[in-house]
Amino acid sequence: MAESAESGERPVRHEIRLSGSGGQGIILAATLLADAAVASGREVIATQSYGPEARGGASKAEVIVADEQIDFPEVTAPGITVCLSQEAFDAYAAQTVPGGLVVYDERLVEPTPLPERRLVGLPFTHLAETELGKAIAANIVMLGAVQELTGVVGAPALADAVRRRLPAKIVELNLKALKLGHDGAARLGRGAAAPQPRRAGTPA
Repeated sequence: MAESAESGERPVRHEIRLSGSGGQGIILAATLLADAAVASGREVIATQSYGPEARGGASKAEVIVADEQIDFPEVTAPGITVCLSQEAFDAYAAQTVPGGLVVYDERLVEPTPLPERRLVGLPFTHLAETELGKAIAANIVMLGAVQELTGVVGAPALADAVRRRLPAKIVELNLKALKLGHDGAARLGRGAAAPQPRRAGTPA
């Protein structure tokens, strides 16, 4: 069981919403994040959006990571929201709880102010394209940044998820993508950007 539960505090429940447009690898990113959390001994539920919105509109995938059994499986109060498109930002960013973190692709999103939320922009797609020659790896760059900013899963666990889940021929590329995200987020300063997780049983 996680340390917070052992110390007598209420167990932590992280509600994470990843959003973007169809083709940006949102569902894969959520799968890797969930895999890393499961391997770390956490309780996890992941849900995904299918249907018309996944073909160009704002789409999303959600992950709940908790210390104990998850009694309500839907994201209702996301503390971490990622937006890889303007439409996704417009649709989902404001739903982040006060004190939460909104991470966005600064080359694709023009953010609007969100009081009581921390907004962090990084050029995920630009980094993937210029440093790796593969814009499609922007979702993995994003995951590296989210890990560094929040610590919701450990960096080794996320790297191991990449090795388990992705074809061998693209593992090294995606490990480099993770490092790009880690390094970019580290330059911003991890502590200032970390959201406060919601304690299980605490009203949203």
